[in-house]
Amino acid sequence: MSEVRFPIKPLSDLVTAIRDGTHGTHRRVTEGVPLLSAKNITANGEIAIDETDDLISEAEYQDLTRSFQLEPNDLLLTIVGSLGRRAIYSGQRVTFQRSVAYIRPQQRKIGSRFLFHWMGHPWFSAELARRSNATAQAGLYLGELAKVSVPVPDVPEQSKIAQILDTLDTAIRETEALISKLKSVKQGLLHDLLTRGIDANGQLRPPQSEAPQFYKESPLGWIPREWDALPLDTVAVRGSGHTPSKNVSSYWNGGIKWVSLADSHRLDKIYIYETDKEISELGIANSSAVLHPGGTVILSRDAGIGKSAILGCEMAVSQHFMAWRCGEGLNNLFLYFYLQREKPKFEAIAMGSTIKTIGLPFFKGYKIAAPSRQEQDRAASILMEAELSLAAHDAELEKLRQQKSGLMDDLLTGRVRVTLLLESLQQASTPIVQQPAAQTEA
Repeated sequence: MSEVRFPIKPLSDLVTAIRDGTHGTHRRVTEGVPLLSAKNITANGEIAIDETDDLISEAEYQDLTRSFQLEPNDLLLTIVGSLGRRAIYSGQRVTFQRSVAYIRPQQRKIGSRFLFHWMGHPWFSAELARRSNATAQAGLYLGELAKVSVPVPDVPEQSKIAQILDTLDTAIRETEALISKLKSVKQGLLHDLLTRGIDANGQLRPPQSEAPQFYKESPLGWIPREWDALPLDTVAVRGSGHTPSKNVSSYWNGGIKWVSLADSHRLDKIYIYETDKEISELGIANSSAVLHPGGTVILSRDAGIGKSAILGCEMAVSQHFMAWRCGEGLNNLFLYFYLQREKPKFEAIAMGSTIKTIGLPFFKGYKIAAPSRQEQDRAASILMEAELSLAAHDAELEKLRQQKSGLMDDLLTGRVRVTLLLESLQQASTPIVQQPAAQTEA
């Protein structure tokens, strides 16, 4: 704690109560008061309650709260299992099991919001871990919790610090909500554009149930009359991957990017430009590995089944992947999005006891529902726009999280005084945080 420039006090000096939830066994009922546990305190600092939570009777609730009743602005902290998740109690009619501690700050010494944010700082988490017992399920005794160190600026400065961090939390929540909405929009577009498509007027066709005259039956189910159910092999050149011998060092680290299961985190993001491993020209020459051109669409057929990407440059792929080089009649972006929509199907048909896989014969007969190239291009353009919007908001969310992390470290420790920060921002006319832009309805 040598870097903290505020006075430091033990938690016990700043609160009027440190207690934990009930240790008793209680009869569950179908109607009553929620009996919550550590799982109900989320990583985002909220209390999550749903219909699956246990309920206890009104009589038991009254008995539990007779000696101590939670009050708004009390802090809740998980002290068994996942240590350190926290929330501010706002008056919900609930009670907790012993895995949650109740902390009541002395507001004239420390504000609930400031303490809440300090409890999210890595130093606080590290001290909890040091003071916890070393059993299979980590736990923290209340006596040890009372000794945890807390920096204590004066109350007005606490309030300003908490206000800045609250503003960032609000922006993060709003951006997360917008991203969730955009993901739903994307899924809706995937379904509509790849089952109904766009008519000659540039509009989505009505669903088959509303306008059956626009559809025909096919081996893939109902598809628009203008579409064809085609074997993918007729519009793309299929290939698969291979792994050169790992016992020959000259086959590896030769500058040829090689997509393997180690790159799973890079898939489902449209393009892949980097790989975890490289092979050599000798590795290509002495194995069945093939150098696929940029623009080739790849699909994982096991251990991450259904993940797909488009190669951003020449690459080889391991035996865990299929690869398709699209012809003039097939837009590779359209194929990528089509495979994305098919992912649940791939997961359902995979077989195997230890590692599930899709056998190569399946892909020899694999069919897709293909509109005209012009309609594919329009659909791919719309889906790409949705993907880019989602990526931009993901980047904004990461920027906000990094900004909050930096400000938490600076402001909560006193390395940067909040008054100086606010003065510098005012002089520069710079807001602390940019609010997420409103999303236009599709």
